[in-house]
Parts: sequence; structure tokens; C-alpha cells
Amino acid sequence: MSHYLEDGYHGDAAAYAPENARLAFIRRTYLHLAVSVAALVGVEALLLQAVNTQGGQEVLAQWFRSPISLLVILGLFIAGGFLARYLARANMPPAVKYLGLAMYIAIEAVFLLPILFYATQNPRFGGMQIINEAALLTMVTFGGLTLTVFITKMDFSGIGPYLFAAGWVLFAVMLAGIIFGFGLGLWISFACIALAAGYILYDTSNILHHYRTDEHVGASLELLADVVLLFYHILRVLMYTRNN
Repeated sequence: MSHYLEDGYHGDAAAYAPENARLAFIRRTYLHLAVSVAALVGVEALLLQAVNTQGGQEVLAQWFRSPISLLVILGLFIAGGFLARYLARANMPPAVKYLGLAMYIAIEAVFLLPILFYATQNPRFGGMQIINEAALLTMVTFGGLTLTVFITKMDFSGIGPYLFAAGWVLFAVMLAGIIFGFGLGLWISFACIALAAGYILYDTSNILHHYRTDEHVGASLELLADVVLLFYHILRVLMYTRNN
């Protein structure tokens, strides 16, 4: 979920490669995405086990109790995300690319931990039921948007600057919410769902039109970011509606 065309990803696009090379690149990208999601689920399960103790719950509460802690965590998340994306670039050695992808999976696992812990521990959400519902809605939405790009073959790279600007505006609003302590309500999640949907169209079209055939690791990382953002805010909407 980066501003792809301004991040230096240029060169011989997969769109102009021979058909077998182009199809192989697409298969590798979505295989890496599937493995990354599976790895994220596994890491998340381990983290939930670790915090599902008295000591683990206290540590988690301390992390997210004060605005300063939240700001530090948010800063580390952003910095770590930029570093992971840099490592996953095409001109890096394969081991470094996979290090970047692995780092990003770990970062996203920490990012998801609080909301997943709260969702699974609160009886009104039905434990894993609400997680499964959010996952299913995420898969359906992601699949529908992906098919839209593959069927129409439209190039959505032009919406990149608007998504980039919208992302920073939403980030500024959330940052203000943390600093000044005001609730963001449900609207912020609907805005983030729309942003994630836009980025899925954008990143998928970049896979078809702009990525090179050796950029499958970086491409899968961007799609993973889109999926996690979409899942997080779908889950937040479901939790909010059940809470009320």
C-alpha cells in the first residue's frame, strides 16, 4: 500500500513480458500473498496465546493505556513498514526481500493483536465467530475487487496520488484522536475500508501494468497491507455494531 509510481518501481513492466513470464509473476505474487496471510495467522495465534495470561494481559494493557505509548507504537509501525518495503524492493538480494516481507508480517501481527485479543475475550462478540465473519467479508471484498481489475484490465495507477493524500489525512485525524483523546466513531472505519478498497484496485492494477516480473515479493507485501487494513476495519465495524 505505497505510492507505487513515485517509489522508484520502474523498468520493464510485466505487462510487456512474454505471456508465460507474466503469468508466472502473477502466480508467484498471489502464492506469496497466501503464504504471508497464513504466516500472519500463525504468528497471531502464538501472540494471542502469549498474552492470554495474567502477565501478558497486563503488558498489553500497559502498551495501549497511555497516548505516549500509542504514539511510540504508531511511530515504530510506520518506520518499520517503510523499512520493510525498502528491503522488499526488486533491486535487493532475495534473502533481503524475504527479510522485509517477514518483518512486515511481524509488524502487522503486532498491529492486529489488541483488536483480536479484545474481540476473542469479549463474550458478546462470540469469540472466533466475529473474527471468521470479518475474514470472510475481507476475502469476498478482496476477491471481488481483484476480479474487477483482472476482468476489465483497467489501469488504476492514476488514483495513487489521491489515495496517498487520503491516507495521510486519515492518519492525521487518528493521530489527533490519540493526542486529544476524542473518539473517532464508526465513520473512520468506513473511510479506511474505502481507502483499502481503493488500494486493492491500485495495487492489483500495478501488478498487471507496472510491476516487473521480479517484483513478486514487494507486490505481495503491498497486497498484504491492503488485506490487513481492510480486515481490521471490517472487524471494527462488526464489533461496533454488536456493541450497540
